[in-house]
Amino acid sequence: MKSVTVWDRTDRLAGLRRFAVAISVLNILGHTVLGFEQSWAQLVVALASAYALEILLEFVDARLNNRPSRFNGDLRARVDFLLSAHISGLACGMLIYANDQLWPFAFAAATAIASKALIRMSIKGSMRHVFNPSNLGITVTLLLFPWVGVAQPYQFTEKLDGAADWVLPVILICLGTFLNLRFTKRIPLIAAWLGFFILQAVVRTYFLDVPTLPALTPITGVAFLLYTFYMVTDPATTPSSTRGQIIYGASVAAVYSLLVVFHIVFGLFFALTIVCAGRAVILYVAERRAKMAARSELAKAVEGVSAWRRPVRLVREEA
Repeated sequence: MKSVTVWDRTDRLAGLRRFAVAISVLNILGHTVLGFEQSWAQLVVALASAYALEILLEFVDARLNNRPSRFNGDLRARVDFLLSAHISGLACGMLIYANDQLWPFAFAAATAIASKALIRMSIKGSMRHVFNPSNLGITVTLLLFPWVGVAQPYQFTEKLDGAADWVLPVILICLGTFLNLRFTKRIPLIAAWLGFFILQAVVRTYFLDVPTLPALTPITGVAFLLYTFYMVTDPATTPSSTRGQIIYGASVAAVYSLLVVFHIVFGLFFALTIVCAGRAVILYVAERRAKMAARSELAKAVEGVSAWRRPVRLVREEA
């Protein structure tokens, strides 16, 4: 059992490293070649906010629990510690648009990092965060500040032409498939999400007279590919079992469809947040039931022992 745990931790770290490199390269290309409309300053602010809060929260938690900080150690250990914050900062800096304002990027990145420390629950005996950090940071920012929007999908290929329009999506799909097949093991979730996304478009066509092709248009965007292969598959906040992944992916598609029906924009981000919240409630109820069942079994065992000892005590008293 111990070897399995070590392998999982090593696999997760390897996946984080590759994901961090991939999203870093995409951001660099985005600001130099592709046509990202955010400024370099906004990207730096998002990254700095994520780094600073991640280090601060780790320092506070280490002091409160009287343990060594995970940020201490050699350079490689510190880089590995900041991988998650690096990914969240780049995701927030890449996916929201706030004109020339800097603080929305700091707020989104800080919310993403804070959610990992503040919104946690016991899952199978260990404390884990329940929301996808980057997605929650973006969701909260969109809800609190209606004038902030999301980056338009065209920015990912705005300055590309000809075959290059296809090369970038193909690279993202191939790399995303490899990362999820080799490290996160979330291919069933991706398949379920895509399958039910197509199904919900067909259902809306049948019942609401919505043209099918426009309903499927989001699939053609690079932003949708990033969401599918790099956000909805977060291994820390999604089920591990094949059945659980299928239910999870289908649920995201179903919630997205309902949001679209009620004309709620930014449905992809809101749908993922809602499903994460619903999963947290289900896990909490299951955990409570398991604890109650364990207590009940313990009480029965104690009662059985007491009943077995009672006749022995009576015999001794009569003697």
